[in-house]
Amino acid sequence: MTLFSPNSESKSSGSATRPWLTIIGIGEDGRAGLSTAALAALDEAEFVIGGARHLDLAAPLSARTLTWPSPFSVGYATVVDRRGQPTCVLATGDPFHYGVGAELAHLIPAAEIVSFPQPSAFSLAAARMGWSLPDCDCVSLHGRALERIIPQLQPGARIIALSWDGSTPGEIAELLTRRGFGASSITVLEAMGGPRATTRSRAAADFDIAGIDPLNTVAIDIVAATDARIVSLAPGLPDTWFENDGQLTKAEIRALTLAALAPKAGELLWDIGAGAGSVGIEWCLRHPRNRCIGIEEKQERVERAQHNATELGATAMEFRIGHAPKALLDLPSPDAVFIGGGGSEPSVFDAAWASLKPGGRIVINAVTIETEILLGTLHARHGGVMRRFSLSRLDRVGGMHGWRTAMPVTQWVVTKP
Repeated sequence: MTLFSPNSESKSSGSATRPWLTIIGIGEDGRAGLSTAALAALDEAEFVIGGARHLDLAAPLSARTLTWPSPFSVGYATVVDRRGQPTCVLATGDPFHYGVGAELAHLIPAAEIVSFPQPSAFSLAAARMGWSLPDCDCVSLHGRALERIIPQLQPGARIIALSWDGSTPGEIAELLTRRGFGASSITVLEAMGGPRATTRSRAAADFDIAGIDPLNTVAIDIVAATDARIVSLAPGLPDTWFENDGQLTKAEIRALTLAALAPKAGELLWDIGAGAGSVGIEWCLRHPRNRCIGIEEKQERVERAQHNATELGATAMEFRIGHAPKALLDLPSPDAVFIGGGGSEPSVFDAAWASLKPGGRIVINAVTIETEILLGTLHARHGGVMRRFSLSRLDRVGGMHGWRTAMPVTQWVVTKP
């Protein structure tokens, strides 16, 4: 199989190849819901690939058919190998909204594709609920971790979620109840857009809907209790939300560290000496496309940090067990690096600096004189910003109260030219 970029051109003419691949979104009403142009493309195709349900909905078909194989990548290869031959891919609803269309567009130039989308499950659900779609949080739980919905659990939010199968609504109800959102309304919309369409609603805490169709979408109207576990939109989550063995960047310093790292949408962070994972987790929570690789040499800390990430919905947090700088080998180049543990080793900075993308940021926090000396040397060599934070918290002193001062933190921030 030969893959090609969206700028690929025809070898014979030197211009973009004419469209040969048709991607058709099909609903529960089958052929009746397809446009004249979509029907014509479907009937003229020599080869049609789709899920078993899609092929049944599109029947009768005169073309050669194939049910999507497992893994999906095998089916993608089959489609790509048919370049230039009339081929049709069937998908649910809008193929470019969490569908196969976007995946195929990574392999096939857009100029060679014609698409006929149907309303997405999000559109159908919003219309059924009478909700403004732009005001809803739309998330896919199909093939993805259930916990990725946690950051969207905000007071008054309306969430539309694509389910993995018939068990997903009940799992969502359990998660909501456990986190203090038991009064939220859960509506299960099954087989939307066809004759089997069904809508059923329950409160999360009283969820007892059985026999749910695997093809379902969940609409959630969030109601938060006063003690609900809400992931704040600001950095500096409570320290008590992170299981730890003492290796934890405290909330106030963590908020200042996130500000210095200056995360942007879709960026990758290396969190070297991840400890409880708090900095990397909060980096991921800043935007759904943000990713973090935490580097930590102790297995028990990695397991604890992974649990923290899951509990807070930071599903894009990954870990590598090992000692820096050796553990940094072969990692994808980062947009930003935080060095919290092992910051006194010059070789760690050198390896991170070499891998950092131009315009990327490195932030190092120091609490020891040895690391401060290194930061002074690095500042003299690379410039950047140095600052020191001193923090006191009110604490009990016998039967009274007084200020308990934490160790000061020296922070160096530098941007790679």
